[in-house]
Amino acid sequence: MLLQRVRLIWKRCPVSDLVNTGLVIAVVGAGLTVGTLFAFSAFIMSALKRLDEAEGIRAMQQINKTVYTPWFMGPFFGTTFLSAGAVVLALMSMDQQWWLPLLCAGLLFVVGVFGITAVGNVPLNTKLASLDSDNVATAEFWRHYIVIWTRWNHARVVLGTLSIIFYLLAI
Repeated sequence: MLLQRVRLIWKRCPVSDLVNTGLVIAVVGAGLTVGTLFAFSAFIMSALKRLDEAEGIRAMQQINKTVYTPWFMGPFFGTTFLSAGAVVLALMSMDQQWWLPLLCAGLLFVVGVFGITAVGNVPLNTKLASLDSDNVATAEFWRHYIVIWTRWNHARVVLGTLSIIFYLLAI
């Protein structure tokens, strides 16, 4: 009942320009985020793996500290927020031809980029941050970390790229 009322109000509102603007912002934000993640998959993690283990660990610990800037967090969380909104909008607009690509785009970003980050990469980063880079046990964890973290990251890149494609199909 409530959803039907919201749909009726939505159809009466001339907000298509606002929605299209949001979609363009989501594409740009997803592109910035996925591009950053792609750099890790393409060459950063390989470079860290080539370093002495203690150096690689220290470098990744520093990367994980410096990632918390508006330059990364703005697009990352902004696109997550827009993507969650895209899911809601798609479900409210199932009579529109663009609803399914929009739903896919939003879900792929929220689950595939934000979700994997939250359940895959961040816990590994938290564990790495708590370790002494010069400890032998830390070096063993690093060998495991670099493989698993990179696999999670590859998934974020692929799913984030698919999200961008679906956003473009929805526009």
